[in-house]
Amino acid sequence: MASANALLARRWFEEVWNEKLDATVLELLDPNIVGQMEGVEVRSAEDFLKAREGLLDGFPDLHVTVDDVVSEGDNVVVRWSAEGTHKGAGLGIPPSRRRVSFRGMSWIVFANGRIVKGWDSWNLGQLFAQLTAREP
Repeated sequence: MASANALLARRWFEEVWNEKLDATVLELLDPNIVGQMEGVEVRSAEDFLKAREGLLDGFPDLHVTVDDVVSEGDNVVVRWSAEGTHKGAGLGIPPSRRRVSFRGMSWIVFANGRIVKGWDSWNLGQLFAQLTAREP
């Protein structure tokens, strides 16, 4: 049986990334969040929303699949995969219209049903390689 925190982590990925619900960000992120997305420090819901906006600008159809969840107490680790079409310049690269995929992991710490700490690590190098590869 999945823990309550594991269920919250799954909800985060489905609602925040796939359904793009700002309300879930505001509900689940603690006001004193301490987090690190790939290259971005997150200290508030506003920081997170800005970082997510940049990624979604580049990949408006981004879809994240939760591949596995491990939880122990307040700690939840999510292994995920993502795919999307590069339609915007949100990553500083002109839109390529390429379909890409990448994988990552997120370590999330919960307290009282809210995310208080989080770290993301994903294969940014693979993503940029897909976006900048020369056409055959």
